Amino acid sequence: MNGRLDVLHNTITECTKCALHKTRTKAVPGTGSEMADVMLVGEAPGRTEDAVGEPFVGAAGRMLKMALESAGSSREKVYITNVVKCRPPDNRVPNNKERSSCKSYLDAEMKTIKPKIICVMGNTAMGSLLGQTGIGKIRGKLCKMNGQMYFPTIHPAATLYNRELIKVLNSDIKRLFDIISQIKDGVDVKVDIEYD
Repeated sequence: MNGRLDVLHNTITECTKCALHKTRTKAVPGTGSEMADVMLVGEAPGRTEDAVGEPFVGAAGRMLKMALESAGSSREKVYITNVVKCRPPDNRVPNNKERSSCKSYLDAEMKTIKPKIICVMGNTAMGSLLGQTGIGKIRGKLCKMNGQMYFPTIHPAATLYNRELIKVLNSDIKRLFDIISQIKDGVDVKVDIEYD
């Protein structure tokens, strides 16, 4: 970690901006490579993440790890974070106050990492970052907003309830890294959807 990320992570772990700090075990800042080409953004920490203080280390994290490895990457090569840094009680969807309280942290992570593509995992992250709903309509497509490229896909937790979605997640993550390879090779990649 560099100095800026260390300071940010310390700020997140001590945050009391919203009521979630009263019920959390640990706040969960992002983790991974500060040089990452890909930043993956989920919804919020779950039970295991709340206990450990690291994102995507529970069952959904195992599915994400397998998808990354099947695409020839790993957790160590990407940066993984969530829209909200503390676990909502009973794993409920974080509300607007909680999301807005954490927005400056996510913005700071994006500004520090400067990823080539932000992989938006699930509806909550898509709503927060792209202002869109209905992940099924745009998952697997390369999107662009304000000069930043985004790649929406399903949340890895969805694969735990519907095993058929494992193929979808693996296919999307493979396409994401194919696009990254093209960008690194200087190919002018086609953006599927551009938002104002």
